[in-house]
Amino acid sequence: MRRIQYIEIHDQSWFPSTIRDEITDALQFGFNVIKAYSPIVPLLQGALDFARTSAPDQKTIVDLCSGGGGPWFDLAKKIQGRAPNGAPQPLQIWLTDKFPNVSGTENVSKSDASLNHIAFYPSAVDAASVPRELKGFRTMFTSFHHFPPEQALSILQNAVDTEEGIGIFEITRRAPAAIARVFAWTAFLCLATPWVRPFRWTRLLWTYVIPIIPLVLMHDGVVSCLRSYRPTEMLDIVKQLSANAYDWKAGEFAVKFWQPPITYLIGYPTHRNR
Repeated sequence: MRRIQYIEIHDQSWFPSTIRDEITDALQFGFNVIKAYSPIVPLLQGALDFARTSAPDQKTIVDLCSGGGGPWFDLAKKIQGRAPNGAPQPLQIWLTDKFPNVSGTENVSKSDASLNHIAFYPSAVDAASVPRELKGFRTMFTSFHHFPPEQALSILQNAVDTEEGIGIFEITRRAPAAIARVFAWTAFLCLATPWVRPFRWTRLLWTYVIPIIPLVLMHDGVVSCLRSYRPTEMLDIVKQLSANAYDWKAGEFAVKFWQPPITYLIGYPTHRNR
């Protein structure tokens, strides 16, 4: 099955921002419920430990294409900031997006990540041109597949040019089983709609009366699978990077049989800026 660059509807600039936010809120809710990315905590923790210290008294994660927050309200309770000597260190997590989810700030205020601080960056952030003030280890969850190879290369090159580590994690795959899971995932999110926060009456309207949200979730979920990169394809992009003084590793993280495999790409400078 070859990678196909179809469009995802909720990514388009013409798609209503209010419905987009309700879709990303639903996706964030689902990630928190099933804890889809919990298995990669050791991988992410190891990469963060190798990342350079962005400030002497804390470490920073810059999450790109965050939507409504993705898995971070769960992961923030499990990831630790560590100083070079191994001592605990505060961890600042910035959630960023090209289309910032304003309503997601309500989820941040109610999250229980007491050891770490999560905040939405208020301005639009292009993953291929991250503002200079946003320094720290970069992450992308279920979003790298949105970008065709030339844009994916730009995202990685921008991280390399600024000497920031980056971790990319995807639960979507180009496989029949992954596509089948999209339909179960959509059904689950539709049934759980009344419990998605922040609560919106309009979300009930666009889910049950005029089912725009389920249709977009289903379409975009299938397209996400068809657009997903395999580890070897990610490494082929890495080979095109200039000034590539980085350590890179890619693979599929094996998890329990009822959980989808997680494709990952992790890179950080070969020198440790400690």
